[in-house]
Amino acid sequence: MQDKAPSEKKVIPIVPQAAAEPPVAAGDDDVMVSLYQAQKTIYPRSVSGFFSNWRWVMVWITQLVFYGLPWLEWGQRQAVLFDLGARRFYIFGLVLYPQDFIYLTGLLVISALSLFLFTAVAGRLWCGYACPQTVYTEMFLWMEKLTEGDRAARMRRDAGPWNAEKIARKSSKHFLWLAVAFWTGFTFVGYFIPMRQMSSVFMTDQMSALETFWVFFYGFATYGNAGFMREQVCKYMCPYARFQSAMFDKDTLIVAYDKERGEPRGARSKKADPTALNLGACIDCSLCVQVCPTGIDIRNGLQYECIGCGACADVCDTVMDKVGYPRGLVKYSTENAVAQHWTRAQTWRHVLRPRVLIYSAILGSVVLAMVVSLATRIPFKVDVVRDRGVLAREVEGGKIENVFRLQVMNATESTQRFRITVQGIPGMVIMSDADVTLESTLSRWVPVNVQIPFGAAEPGSHPIHFEITAQDVPGKLSEKAVFIVPR
Repeated sequence: MQDKAPSEKKVIPIVPQAAAEPPVAAGDDDVMVSLYQAQKTIYPRSVSGFFSNWRWVMVWITQLVFYGLPWLEWGQRQAVLFDLGARRFYIFGLVLYPQDFIYLTGLLVISALSLFLFTAVAGRLWCGYACPQTVYTEMFLWMEKLTEGDRAARMRRDAGPWNAEKIARKSSKHFLWLAVAFWTGFTFVGYFIPMRQMSSVFMTDQMSALETFWVFFYGFATYGNAGFMREQVCKYMCPYARFQSAMFDKDTLIVAYDKERGEPRGARSKKADPTALNLGACIDCSLCVQVCPTGIDIRNGLQYECIGCGACADVCDTVMDKVGYPRGLVKYSTENAVAQHWTRAQTWRHVLRPRVLIYSAILGSVVLAMVVSLATRIPFKVDVVRDRGVLAREVEGGKIENVFRLQVMNATESTQRFRITVQGIPGMVIMSDADVTLESTLSRWVPVNVQIPFGAAEPGSHPIHFEITAQDVPGKLSEKAVFIVPR
């Protein structure tokens, strides 16, 4: 190798062996530079407190709803079922068709506005308490603690050699993880295929390949995300972590460390006077880092990895109680409140700012419109198309006839009778059966022969209206069509 000038050094990228490994010199001229930082395993410490209790409340609520709804019956069917094969969605007493796509749009608008509102008020509230990734990670961590012990025991066991106890404990952990993950995948598919039907075919080993694929797909996704990837999903895969800053401001409630009160940090005796030692309230125990599910240090300020779970606030309050200091060194607050020492009342007055009130007003209006629309929704639907196999023609008696096909959909769960009438041209009559009976949640294509007297209309196309009236429930629909008079 020829000698090179210092300014011509060659840089060789390498994969690092440790998280904080410095650049390594290779020979006299080459410098090896790490392209990324190796990830260290995070062992979250268990914590109890106000926010931890609320997190477990949300775990119970979300999972009781998720696992329980597919088993709930409504009449003679599953209460919540998205039947893609029949193209019908059942939500308790509501039956929706693909033509009701507007309601899905409204639901997405409500979800987006809710996300904006909650983020403006309290940051990543969804992430810390109700996000499926957080909920299942919390459940998997509990199973890990149950089988392998607390944080210190897990770290000690992972660092030690493999033995019979280690194999047994890890095997039992993964067995529990796989059981919960498989049941999660099975339940998820149960929202699209009737759960009781799927359970019976599973017990007789008659599940289709498609059903089996989706059960295992969602099961292994849960197993991988909650058991192994954990904080990596929140930090690198979830887009919300990246664009949340656009929805934050200095009056947004976040998990905040009171730097003015806590610094300078340092260890001290419980009986020591921190003022005499020129120390703040933080005793530098690092417990706030140990309980963080994403492994960050909240004392370094707000970071995009923070999911706002409040675990650091719980453990810090416990430490403050033990050393006899006031609580709230780490707490839910706003940047302005911490900087200007606002009281709780002052903080909340600024939290309920115009931006939040506007979001709330828009969200309330959309929800109200959605509820009113569903309440006044006509419980049947009609589509009208011309029968392409039969053109306009002259029939017996010198009349002009057009044939239409009406798709009538009964969106109720009881048998309904409908009457079809037509208007738009003088003397227009329906020559086919104008009464239709449909059983619950069924649809049918009904051929309708419409005739007019010869000379009642000029040659060409003429707009007409079909009126479909329900006989057993209130409701009437009018659909446009075109009647063709041949030249």
